Amino acid sequence: MNRETRETAIPEVKLDCRTRNFSVLLSPTPRGARLARLLAREQLHTWGLPLDRAEHVVAELAANAVTHGRVPGRDFRLTLYVIGDTLRVEVTDTRPERLPRAQLPMPNDESGRGLILVEVLADRWGVAEGPRPRKTVWAEVNTSATVTRPSDHSQLDWISD
Repeated sequence: MNRETRETAIPEVKLDCRTRNFSVLLSPTPRGARLARLLAREQLHTWGLPLDRAEHVVAELAANAVTHGRVPGRDFRLTLYVIGDTLRVEVTDTRPERLPRAQLPMPNDESGRGLILVEVLADRWGVAEGPRPRKTVWAEVNTSATVTRPSDHSQLDWISD
């Protein structure tokens, strides 16, 4: 009754399981911004990705959406997706007329450094105008390299002063 069967060679099909995504709507409040950072941290941990740079990028983009993109009663969206070795963070709000731009604040200013931090931490970032009334601020972080930015941060010397 016991017969040995000979297995035929079946070609192995490998799917690219490195494409992942996560999206959530959050309230445009400081609590929503904190929740964006915490949810992103948990999701990145679940995916087994490095947290440091990406978590800071999410925190800054979410804080900007709450501060500069807030319209009462309209949520902002956090989207994370990974393709290959690139994590893309997108934060979409409903203030398309308020496009972000990185600029150096005065040394005594208590805010205004968020996009400069994103510029340093992310490999690329930008803004995409969406269907009205939306815009998406995005940043990409290479997840395979520990440090992808040059070590020369001379433009940031004023932060430590």
